[in-house]
Amino acid sequence: MPTPIKMPALSPTMEEGTLAKWLVKPGDKVEAGDIMAEIETDKATMEFEAVDEGTIASIAVDEGSEGVKVGTVIAMLAEEGEDLDEAAAAAPAENSDSDSDSEAQDRSPAKAGASGSQSEPSKKPEETPASTGDQEVARAPAAQKDDSGERIIASPLARRIAEQEGVDLASVTGSGPRGRIVKADVEGAAGGKASAPAKQDATAEMAEPRTPSKTPGESEYGAPYEEEKLTNVRKVIARRLTESKQQVPHYYLAVDVRLDAMLGLRKQLNAGLEADGVKLSVNDLLIKALARALMRVPQCNVSFQGDTIHRYKRADVSVAVAAPSGLITPIITEADTKGLAAISTSMKELAEKAREGKLQPHEYQGGTASLSNLGMFGIKQFDAVINPPQGMIMAVGAGEQRPYVVDGALQVATVMTASGSFDHRAIDGADGAQLMEAFKQLCENPMGLVV
Repeated sequence: MPTPIKMPALSPTMEEGTLAKWLVKPGDKVEAGDIMAEIETDKATMEFEAVDEGTIASIAVDEGSEGVKVGTVIAMLAEEGEDLDEAAAAAPAENSDSDSDSEAQDRSPAKAGASGSQSEPSKKPEETPASTGDQEVARAPAAQKDDSGERIIASPLARRIAEQEGVDLASVTGSGPRGRIVKADVEGAAGGKASAPAKQDATAEMAEPRTPSKTPGESEYGAPYEEEKLTNVRKVIARRLTESKQQVPHYYLAVDVRLDAMLGLRKQLNAGLEADGVKLSVNDLLIKALARALMRVPQCNVSFQGDTIHRYKRADVSVAVAAPSGLITPIITEADTKGLAAISTSMKELAEKAREGKLQPHEYQGGTASLSNLGMFGIKQFDAVINPPQGMIMAVGAGEQRPYVVDGALQVATVMTASGSFDHRAIDGADGAQLMEAFKQLCENPMGLVV
């Protein structure tokens, strides 16, 4: 019986996606694990792997198609011995919205492990493959295995180059996620490039987003411009933040924070951690300060859920990171109990993965509150937009030398302005003020961050 291949839900927030590229065509045989397509979700471009083996009978959705709803049949897979024409004819004439909606609901991560397709198994978030950026290949070759019978994980382009250059993939060490072999690894093994540049090229290959199409034009006033289509990531950012400002009643509270004691503690801690290869940033300490403040004022560690409010028992801090595809917020989980060295190490790893487009859904979805820091750009103060359903976000600016009254005397101190944005539906003004006071106290008396 032919199997319909449906548009998967590759992230919990995904309702539709762009079928960026087909890597197979009708008549191609596929095995479990073969990459069939590249799908642009609301967060990243991800590879779509086959679960069942068979032959592609037909493709129902052309590559480049945008707004393909989760659950829509995108291709038909024929089993061994089945007639391809009959399998292709078994495809539904149309995909109703109700069917798509029910598929999306049935296969939501809470119910089906973020699977979303009859031809895709439920997978843990960390098993979701990252995009490699291999855009030139026309199709994915069948899965290969090494001498021990283990499947060799390699990108389609890497497989094609290996075949052309006569490179045995079993002898190549992959530098991609989960040891995945990418283009640069094969070229390095073939002697085309040196080892170090190969790894840099591999990183660039994975990080490079799909280039948006640009159309030149001229405004009615004669100013030339280029029209660039929004990526799915940018569309989601635009939609969610617009909804936030329209539906969430923001209010803002700001405090000036003296940082001299925190900077002194950071210097001492870094001297002690140097042998371990750990170097704390001011942002690491601010993450810890916000997490501890949320636990001291639990009325602010909440999210608005319509008729209910969720009150969280731990502080998971989402940290804004600027990535090539757009803003993304990797999460430091349990930041209230995690040590500063662990926070620093986790933040560096997550920020690097965010910029390379390799974050997994569980690493950026969730969070009980957010922190956004633009101090490195010299910004003195700003108000951030809340990321629903979270109840607040802390925006911090640059620490700078300012006149400051200390013990009744005017002195010069390193001062930072912190501005909290709060959802008034869930957090009252007095509670928000208590959180800002707790945050300021922790920053100015930072020993509370290390005990």
